[in-house]
Amino acid sequence: MKTGWIITTLAVAVAFGAGWQLARQQQPEARRTGTATQPAATPRKRKILYWVAPMNPNFRSDKPGKSPMGMDLVPVYADQKKPAAAQGVRIDPRVVENLGVRTAPVQRGDLPRLIETVGYVTFDEDRLSHVHLRTSGWIEKLYFKSEGEPVHRGDVLFDLYSPELVNAQEEYLQAIRMGNAALRRASRERLRALGIGEGEIAHIRKSRQVRQLIPIRARQDGIIDRLKVREGMYVKPKDEVMMLADLSRVWLQVDVFERQSAWVKLGQPAQVRLPYMPGRVWRGKVTFIYPDIDPKTRTLRVRLRFDNQDGLLKPNMYADVRIAAAPRRNVLSIPREALIRTGNAERVIVALGNGRFDARPVVAGIESGDRVEIVRGLRENERVVTSAQFLIDSESSLQASMARMGAGAEDTKPAEETQP
Repeated sequence: MKTGWIITTLAVAVAFGAGWQLARQQQPEARRTGTATQPAATPRKRKILYWVAPMNPNFRSDKPGKSPMGMDLVPVYADQKKPAAAQGVRIDPRVVENLGVRTAPVQRGDLPRLIETVGYVTFDEDRLSHVHLRTSGWIEKLYFKSEGEPVHRGDVLFDLYSPELVNAQEEYLQAIRMGNAALRRASRERLRALGIGEGEIAHIRKSRQVRQLIPIRARQDGIIDRLKVREGMYVKPKDEVMMLADLSRVWLQVDVFERQSAWVKLGQPAQVRLPYMPGRVWRGKVTFIYPDIDPKTRTLRVRLRFDNQDGLLKPNMYADVRIAAAPRRNVLSIPREALIRTGNAERVIVALGNGRFDARPVVAGIESGDRVEIVRGLRENERVVTSAQFLIDSESSLQASMARMGAGAEDTKPAEETQP
């Protein structure tokens, strides 16, 4: 009995010693490999850099609050990883090919400022003449009875009977018979003042007869416009009988958008095309810029002038007009289809290579034809997406929103653990 107790005691002592020796051997190894048990780390305070809107990462604030959409702002910490929106998105090359994604380089160079607008043909107002009488009378015979009829200088437009003209002729003939030079001169000037031409006065002097009907002749070539009389009508000096318009030269009135009004200068070349004559181009210059903006259309009127000897340019015709303004020198530009406009924001999708794309905010400048100037946000020779960019932009926005929501849930700490 005594012998068994001694054996048991010795076994326990040997086991204890072996365990103590093994622990001493493992302690340096734990210190060397860093696996020694350490006390639990105390929570570290995280520094907040700024606050952003959950749905608009471009909106930043230096204090918490509400976004323009009424959502709580999300903090961005100094040790926080780069957000998914900045990292861009990655798309499998096969998907890129199936989507038909096309890219174009960001180019630097001169950007021509083309004003593409419409205009309409009008009369040259320097070649219009209004026909009024200088005395009252009756239209006895009307030789041109419809608008649009062509007339030539010297053609008789109508015959006029006027008692005042008859009396003036009798006074003139009486002065000739009396041989009174002063009275003859005064009566001839009266006939001129009443609108009688030198040819008619000479005919009266030679024939020594009063003409009951006085022919009124055209003073220029043109067409009849605004014919307001018929045979037998009584007219007064205040009444407009007709208007003559010379179409050998016409004006083209062009409407330029208000935002492009500063581009237009006198003498700039212009190209004009008419829908009814495809392939033909009329070339002209800006001859006049009106000083005001139309309050209804918010456009600036610009005038071009063209010779029209062949009569192809007809009043009230519409025309497609291109005015070449002075170009913008040494600027960055991209295809206009690559620019994404959403409200007040503008951005493009930049192709980073290997199926990676980045939605990047930019500041756009002028538009010219199918290209748009980029003032800030891009570098020369970067490639921007020109097709399927809206799908990529939606994917980028979705990933950014998910990342912000995840960061907001993960980084929520008690108030005493954050440091503004």
